[in-house]
Formats: sequence, C-alpha cells, structure tokens
Amino acid sequence: MFHALDTSTSGLVAQRTRMDAIAANLANAGTATRDGVTNSPFRRKMVLLQPGDGRGGAGVHVSEIRDDPSAFRRRYEPGNPLDGDGDGYVLYPNVSSEVEQVNAIEATRSYEANIAAAEATKRMMQAALSLIG
Repeated sequence: MFHALDTSTSGLVAQRTRMDAIAANLANAGTATRDGVTNSPFRRKMVLLQPGDGRGGAGVHVSEIRDDPSAFRRRYEPGNPLDGDGDGYVLYPNVSSEVEQVNAIEATRSYEANIAAAEATKRMMQAALSLIG
C-alpha cells in the first residue's frame, strides 16, 4: 500500500517541477536579453515526464528539462540598444503567456489529483490498521 503513496508523491514532485518551469517562463516572458548578452533572449523551458519513478517503480518522474527550440518573437523597435543586428528588430523569448497559463492550470489540477489520491490511500491505510488493531 505504501507504493500507492510513492506513486502520488512522484506525481506531486513532477507537477511541482512543471510549475517551477512555468513560473520561470512567465517571469522571463518580456526579457529581451539573457545575462547581458545582446540578442540572446531567455528560451522557454519544457519539463519532460516519463512513466515510472526512474528506478523501475510506478509513478512518474522528470526525465529532462529542455529549452524550447522554437523561434524567438521579433518586435520592431528601431533605436533599441538591444538591436544587435541593426535591422530594427529585437528578439524576445519564445514564451506565450496564454500557453503558460493553460499549462499552469493543467499542472495545478494534476497536483490536486495526486493530493486526492494520497489522501484516499491514507484513509485506506487507516481503515486497514483499525481492522487489525
């Protein structure tokens, strides 16, 4: 029965990691530079999940946190000192706040579902112990 708690816990950890990445994406959505490098904006982070706990058990685990390779957004801002090419366009992160908000809702609901599963497991364990004792 403890494996059921392990499964829920792995889901909680995975969804928390997703929420951390989503928060970083949203926080950097309007940042035109990265570490002071002109024309090198923040790249959206994607959390990749795999079934299993990474040790052959049940649940899910974060297999990788990867940079999104999609193109940066270009905004015409002539005279902006961050225009490294001199063409009047400044590159911004490949982050869509709408997509990130949908991902945040999904991660939150998955987190809540894992909490509900853990609570149900806890109630079953308590019922089993009360039958024994």
